[in-house]
Amino acid sequence: MRVVSHSFCILLLHFAQFRIALAFSAGKDVSKLTEKIKGIDAAGLLGEPFLESRRSNVASFKVMDVLARATELESQGRKIYHLEVGQPSSGAPSKVVAAATAALSRDRIGYTHALGISPLRKRISQHYKDKYEVDVDPERIIVTTGSSAGFLIAFLAAFDAGDSVALCSAGYPCYRNILNALGCEVTTVPINAESKVTQKELKEVVDAGKKPRGLILSSPSNPTGAMLSPEELRGLCEYCEQEGILFISDEIYHGISFGKEEETALKFSDKCMVINSFSKYYSMTGWRLGWMVMPPGLVDAGNRLAQNLYINAPTLSQLAAVEAFDCEAELEAHVARYAENRRVVLAALDDMGVTSRAPSDGAFYVYADVGRFTRDAEGLCRRALEEAGVAFTPGTDFEDPTGPVGGSRVRFSFCGSTRDVREGMEALTQWWLKEFEEVLSTVQKELS
Repeated sequence: MRVVSHSFCILLLHFAQFRIALAFSAGKDVSKLTEKIKGIDAAGLLGEPFLESRRSNVASFKVMDVLARATELESQGRKIYHLEVGQPSSGAPSKVVAAATAALSRDRIGYTHALGISPLRKRISQHYKDKYEVDVDPERIIVTTGSSAGFLIAFLAAFDAGDSVALCSAGYPCYRNILNALGCEVTTVPINAESKVTQKELKEVVDAGKKPRGLILSSPSNPTGAMLSPEELRGLCEYCEQEGILFISDEIYHGISFGKEEETALKFSDKCMVINSFSKYYSMTGWRLGWMVMPPGLVDAGNRLAQNLYINAPTLSQLAAVEAFDCEAELEAHVARYAENRRVVLAALDDMGVTSRAPSDGAFYVYADVGRFTRDAEGLCRRALEEAGVAFTPGTDFEDPTGPVGGSRVRFSFCGSTRDVREGMEALTQWWLKEFEEVLSTVQKELS
């Protein structure tokens, strides 16, 4: 609409200038016509020459929109319970904070190599040996400005505009948004009854003539919490190698699981790409630090991109993060808290009649189907925030926008304090039972 208005006004301006030229040549007064031209520009229609690019026309990250409104309400004195954003309430590990404090007085905090400082890359390599019994060459590791920069480097290094990249039908929204901004095509792979994408689901897409250039998925998953078993992960890695599909394994929720075994894709393939972060398990969201393990043939491309996109990940964060791998007791205490919070959320949802849910075997989310109550998840989230003071996120943020189910699903994050999670779910339950009294009455009759 803005482009049409701008083009129309340019045409109008040219016409007015033509009339002025004719009038002036005939010796007529042109002051009124001149004022009309000024009026066009004063309307602001010609004063906005820099319009948004087509590639910037991506969907907003709705989680952050909900957070912004919740923060606005808090600034007005409202008590808001945050079940919307995946940000642990705990801060960085104590050893990390101490290392950062020491570095500030000891180090210059200048630029580093674009790939990251050697001590951190070596420590990440050792982490794979200790946790997964996998040997990873430190030279394949790139330290990034959070996993978000990792996604950008991965997509730019491996894909060209027009390439197709496969995503789960329920997944992290920024995958889709970044790919759209880069001009890549997105191929949606429907999740199965267990909220997963395995070799079987990907093969069905390939057999249907929609073979992608790459596949990215997370296990544990955001938003579903579903986890691939080691056998399922192996099958996916082997199938991607067989078909020439680059598998990008998002492992940022590794370390946060509830009774399920987690494995890295690097155990089964050296042709895959792995992305991880210090934000979730290590509780270092604002430190903006992550890493990626590249296939050997893409390391140089990743290095050049990092040099040009952000020079290097935050130096202070890198220096401090070396200590993060030696804080297991502190970090496992957080996971124990998440497990209790998960129990609280699931019990409250049972009381609310929200019993259709994804597994929540890992990460710190519950992804629930509220279709028996509403098909307008965004409206539901707005009302719950404004009226009950509880912030959570609509499924439209995570689902294929062309699909039918996003409006009937919502995500709850339970990485806050147990007290806040419990009080938030109590406030939501009280509001919910009143809001959906008639629906719940009908459900009770059906069950009796």
